[in-house]
Amino acid sequence: MPNEPLIREAVIRCKALLRNGHDAYVVNAPLQEKLIQQNLSSAVDIACAADIPTLTKIFPTFTESREAGLLGVLTEDGMTFNFHATAIEHASHPELGLMLLTPRIVNLLIKTGQNAKYLNYAPQDETNPLQGFEDPEAVGNIQLEGLPSRTVRRDYLLAVRALRLAANRNLPVDPNTWLAIVQVANRILDHVPTKDIMDEWRHVTAPALHRFVRLLNDSHLLHGLMPEIAALNCIREFRNEDSTSPESIFDLTIDCMRVYPQGEWEHDWLGVMAVLFHNVGKLYTGEHADNWTFYQHHRVGAGVTRKILRRLHFSDVDTDLICHLVRHSMHFHFMLTDRGIRRFSALDENRRLIAMCRADIQARGSSTTNFNHNSKYLERAQTAEIMLEPLLNGNEIMECTSLPPGPKVGMLRENLLKAQKAGEVTDRESAVAFVSRFKG
Repeated sequence: MPNEPLIREAVIRCKALLRNGHDAYVVNAPLQEKLIQQNLSSAVDIACAADIPTLTKIFPTFTESREAGLLGVLTEDGMTFNFHATAIEHASHPELGLMLLTPRIVNLLIKTGQNAKYLNYAPQDETNPLQGFEDPEAVGNIQLEGLPSRTVRRDYLLAVRALRLAANRNLPVDPNTWLAIVQVANRILDHVPTKDIMDEWRHVTAPALHRFVRLLNDSHLLHGLMPEIAALNCIREFRNEDSTSPESIFDLTIDCMRVYPQGEWEHDWLGVMAVLFHNVGKLYTGEHADNWTFYQHHRVGAGVTRKILRRLHFSDVDTDLICHLVRHSMHFHFMLTDRGIRRFSALDENRRLIAMCRADIQARGSSTTNFNHNSKYLERAQTAEIMLEPLLNGNEIMECTSLPPGPKVGMLRENLLKAQKAGEVTDRESAVAFVSRFKG
């Protein structure tokens, strides 16, 4: 309900027309309300489908106008209402059929110097990260300046930036701005290069990534960027063994992303992205009997993740890291034997994998029995490499492999040490067999 009394009175006149079977609405009520509050306007513009004879019958004091597009003026109780003719049925573009500005409003904006904000396109100023937006501290939300539906069409990337600002600042998106974003979601995906969208994504902090992905999903931008992730909205599973009703896997994933950034991982952007993808394989591995099962979803998900990240132009290094984390994301969930613990400790990024497992357990409220067991026994396998010597020294490795002195011998020595820690090599005989596979 409008706060400005003059706007409320205009709405009452519109309802009078609607009751008589004629469409009517206040032209851009939010903008007119601002102009009135700034003492820049003392009238309200109304658009309606009624003709002049009908307006005269409904409003006896209505006065016809000779001005083009203006049907006439109604003055009642010291208030002025300007009636403009609607022409929606003649609009070539449906979204442009709704009247948002009238000549009177345009003249007011020009006269008061607000035309740059509402009417004209301002060149991009890269030094101003809030260009195109109202001051968030002043308005308490993320709001495109001027008329959001016009502003976003000047630069579609502003829509993605609005979501990024909302996520990072943990502020709501202004309702009119949100509607403008949803209206042009398909055009954003058609006209904004994926690289530019991902540049905005990269500026989302790790703790805010879960909010950003949720906003992408709700605005339907995620459906174009990552349809595989958006499809997780359609698959449901129980949060934990005590749950009585299933939840969407997408919601469970978002909860895990929210929990992951803790302690040393608070700013781990790539780790949170790996959490985003760790359930994507369930889209392809789901089977339902008495309940849903998703066997090997982590292995399948790693391949799907690589396809998505290549499509989004991630670097090879980041792609390999995220896919590695997805591939081994289930490793620490199972109660491991001493040998299994050693194999896990030999994995690259094993500490990140532990953080992902912890986040998944916390987000789901699952049992911590396996996690606590593995954490306890992991200490046995965490002997520092400088405290552990390979079973073969450099000279013995060169003798077994016929390699000349050089960096290859050092690399093979490191691989032998990792194999020992993983329990794959346990004595001198198996060590010789291991290095012999790399004969020069």
